[in-house]
Amino acid sequence: MDSLVKLGAGPGQMALVERAEPRATPGHVVVDVAATGVCGTDLHIAGGEYAVEPGVTLGHELCGVVAEVGDQVDPKWIGRTVVAETFFSTCGHCVNCRDGRPNLCPERRSIGTHVDGAFAAKVLLPAGNLHLLPEGVDPRAATLAEPLACVCNCLLDPSVVEPGDRVLVTGPGAIGLLAAELANLTGKEVTVAGLPADDARLAIARELGLGTVHVDELEESREFDVAIESSGAPAALGECLAHLRRGGRLAQIGIFGTPVTVTFDSMLLKEIGVTASFASTPRSWRRAMALIESGAVALEPLVTKVLPLASWGLAFEGGNDGDVKIVLDPRERV
Repeated sequence: MDSLVKLGAGPGQMALVERAEPRATPGHVVVDVAATGVCGTDLHIAGGEYAVEPGVTLGHELCGVVAEVGDQVDPKWIGRTVVAETFFSTCGHCVNCRDGRPNLCPERRSIGTHVDGAFAAKVLLPAGNLHLLPEGVDPRAATLAEPLACVCNCLLDPSVVEPGDRVLVTGPGAIGLLAAELANLTGKEVTVAGLPADDARLAIARELGLGTVHVDELEESREFDVAIESSGAPAALGECLAHLRRGGRLAQIGIFGTPVTVTFDSMLLKEIGVTASFASTPRSWRRAMALIESGAVALEPLVTKVLPLASWGLAFEGGNDGDVKIVLDPRERV
């Protein structure tokens, strides 16, 4: 089967490579991939800004159908449409694993970075990672379950947005719009900030009932209770700090991929509370799946482009400023 592989360190080094199809092993399943979202992390990997095991197949935002189960796995999973948590293995005994935070395990190995991921026709997954997709959810939209779980980890554990909060979200990509949707369930006023190049994305935000603004048009005096930085742009972090009220809260969820310089004294002088999160936890996945099942968060409007796996280069190159979530479908042909 064709697999999108990161061949080596540094920028580029990406290619479709022929790989043998995986077979189910004890405690694991093989999933026929229906769709896999292109994550900002994948772009950082392609740019040589995020370390992975050389030769690994990328892709972790997946939806598919269970095709084969190994020993010790309930055969009732076969034929079920699922999404999945991204860790492949953890130590199971460190303080983070025992605290329900396997995302922080120092020995964590994840699909798409350490072991082969889902930019392929099939992927091998631990059975314990599976979540049944609620009926009526499009598999392509379901690739956003993993980003939503990451957002839940950032904003709900513990809760960052309180009733009545004014919230600024920088970066109208998939993570930013999901964060804005989630904040809108609690906050009084949510504003998504972007660049003029983000106008198509900002239009989607408005369709979701969110306020929008160009970053350079934010009034100097405008203040927010919470700022959620999801763009990974160093300048956006400065905007968040500038527009947070005294005693406000900053949630960092975007990956910068490079060292960032900020005026740290502004956090001290304004007593800014700072939280951040990495990936997701089993608890945040339970929250995300409940939100999807209830329909509280819209996913389908965020999928703006679907490409066959063979056209992966179109998803990784420039010119996608108007897209929120690009999905690769290995079943599609060029």
